[in-house]
Amino acid sequence: MSSLNALMVAIDAAMRKRAEARQALQARAQAAQSAQAQMDQLQDYAAQMQQRWGAQENLAVQPEVMYHQYQFMERLSHAMGLQTKAIADHAIRVETAQKALMACELRVTSLQKVVAARRRDISLAQMRREQKQTDERAALQFIGRTFGLQFQEA
Repeated sequence: MSSLNALMVAIDAAMRKRAEARQALQARAQAAQSAQAQMDQLQDYAAQMQQRWGAQENLAVQPEVMYHQYQFMERLSHAMGLQTKAIADHAIRVETAQKALMACELRVTSLQKVVAARRRDISLAQMRREQKQTDERAALQFIGRTFGLQFQEA
């Protein structure tokens, strides 16, 4: 019975760890969504800027303004490249968190199966003890009746 209690403690600890892993996965997934939302904003802004400058193609623009515009678009492109790397990093973190959650789920399930097997074993042993006691009582009753009949005849 003490081994069963130890297993129940192990299950409780594994369930707490699983809950922590689930929360970590949710946090990492949220961070990945935020990173993707930032990327979407950068892409939308870049498209708006391209559209704005594309509509002004025929206008005469000073070279300094064009230089600053190209420089700004280059920086924006660089920011999008960095954000792409950040999204990839977040995807790796989410995948790692998913694997950790799966490992925790597997641990809880395997411990629960061990507990179920132990309970079956305990139940089977109890049934065998009860059957043995019943058989012994029946044997004693049979012997008692048999000897009781023999003593009455003599």
